[in-house]
Amino acid sequence: MQAELIDIRNHMAQYPPFDEMPEELMDQVVGGVEVEYFRAGTQILEFGQDNTWLYYIRSGAVEIFRRSGELYNRIGEGDIFGQFGLLMNKTVRFPAKALEDTLVYRIPEATFQYLFENDDGFADFVETEDRSRLRSALSRREKSNDLMTSKVTRLIARTPVSAPCTVRLQEAARIMTDQGVSALLLMDESGEHPILKGIITDRDLRTRAVTEALPSETPISDIMSEGLITIRASAYIFEAMLMMLHNNVHHLPVMDKDEVRGVIALSDIVKYESQSSLYLVSNIYHQNDVKGLKKISRDVPDTFVRMVNEDANSHMIGSAMAGIGRSFTQRLLELGEEKLGPPPIPYCFMALGSMARDEQLVVTDQDNAMILDDSFVPEEHDEYFLALAKFVSDGLAECGYTYCTGEIMATNPKWRQPLRVWKGYFTDWIENPKAEALLNSNIFFDLDGIHGNTGFAEELKALVAEKASHSQRFLTLLARNALNRTPPLGFFRTFVLEEDGQHRKTFNLKRRGTAPLSDLIRVHALACGSRAQNSFERLKVIGQTKLLLEDDLGNLRDALEFISIVRIRHQALAIEDGRKPDNNVRPEDLSPFERSHLKDAFQVVSNAQKFLRFRYNAQVGRNAQ
Repeated sequence: MQAELIDIRNHMAQYPPFDEMPEELMDQVVGGVEVEYFRAGTQILEFGQDNTWLYYIRSGAVEIFRRSGELYNRIGEGDIFGQFGLLMNKTVRFPAKALEDTLVYRIPEATFQYLFENDDGFADFVETEDRSRLRSALSRREKSNDLMTSKVTRLIARTPVSAPCTVRLQEAARIMTDQGVSALLLMDESGEHPILKGIITDRDLRTRAVTEALPSETPISDIMSEGLITIRASAYIFEAMLMMLHNNVHHLPVMDKDEVRGVIALSDIVKYESQSSLYLVSNIYHQNDVKGLKKISRDVPDTFVRMVNEDANSHMIGSAMAGIGRSFTQRLLELGEEKLGPPPIPYCFMALGSMARDEQLVVTDQDNAMILDDSFVPEEHDEYFLALAKFVSDGLAECGYTYCTGEIMATNPKWRQPLRVWKGYFTDWIENPKAEALLNSNIFFDLDGIHGNTGFAEELKALVAEKASHSQRFLTLLARNALNRTPPLGFFRTFVLEEDGQHRKTFNLKRRGTAPLSDLIRVHALACGSRAQNSFERLKVIGQTKLLLEDDLGNLRDALEFISIVRIRHQALAIEDGRKPDNNVRPEDLSPFERSHLKDAFQVVSNAQKFLRFRYNAQVGRNAQ
């Protein structure tokens, strides 16, 4: 092959849909290419004219218009145009004009048709628009991961082993031994149909029966676990993994309506989940001091990298990392209570921000707070809770979760208050949405009670859902705040980079990508009265209320997933290279595939912000970044 053709092939092979095309088809494409040059301002395609070429941009930029003359898109290196006309009677549907001096490769219509008929990837690509291509790219990732595509029923190896909840301790142990199971389902058989009442596990027998030297005739109902967390038979394995991580349970009954199909255990998932985040969480709870927790924390980056390399999606990774961080916090609280004695009054320890949203990664600091019972008397009780908060905060810092520079931590007395004070905070922020109140809303309205009386946190969630959804002024100002961070996409669909400082010539995937998305999703979720915390879960609720069209919801899901995955992979590569992970990327460090689809994703963010501005008439100031 001539040097010129090799150069053409190497360039095209970097960009979809040619990046995954078989070699023999690429040979046919390159062999028929014609090269053409257009000066800036030159009309390339007129609406309605005959066209028998597919255009590939080697360099430069092109504007694509609707038939009305309205600007439709701006595209650049590696993009194609003209495909819709070739699919529609070889007539131009979208006029094209050179925005800059532009070099293109023209691919003949006959080659286009042959590729369309013989390469499914090519056909899918040219038939879909940018947002659909983003969805297609994400679907390929999902299909490569067993956790994403396999149902929990695949893990059920046998019919469930159960017994009446009236059996005695010794009989329950005998059944478990005879059947060779680590968990026994306990049924209420007093009605017409048996109802799942509770569960007893090997661990329960050791910690609740043997350790306490209970008599063999003790009713099993005295020590069984009730209020069970169960999972639907139609759920996927990754959902079971996230449920175990979030709730620190090792057994999940699988339900088909009211019928128990079986029980899956942590060990069943581990054979699929080689990332071992579940094992890491289990080991956290076996540590007896901060030194042990610190040692285990060194495994967190490796766990993160393994999940990334096995194509876990961002929801799985974010939930797993949040589950790990939550487990460190919970174990530190247990150790703190062992050291200081039982708490003098009920309290709830809250996680805030990314941990509460189940969207945590490896670059994170502490965001937490305490809700105290309304019987709190500072002179009598605060010494204990300050000591507990300090023990936890210092322990988290030892485990790699740095102190919050804004002091959003339970060690700050402002964020260690009785429930009535917290309700006053939240009410005031919504009813008097000044600048500081809006900032606090963005932080504290992503909350999760992770230890103690978590009902306190649920009361705050209910208060926010009720009051925020009925305050148009608050939502308007919160929407204005959500427009302060814009995606790094310039007028010509080029990346807008930092101009100075240590991050010069980069853009921040968190500050300019995932954060603007989570901000605008939060506004819509609050408008719907949703108590959901995770951004993907919030989108589900928004969809149920029909506030956004399903296509728009799908675009937001895909954009959030793709930007998150690029950010995640960037951090994983840094860890593998022995560098400190961060959120700042250089465009040249991204693959052509990532650059292309990031532009699509950032365009989704930009469009979503335009809708937010329109819906809430939220004009943003000149200095918004």
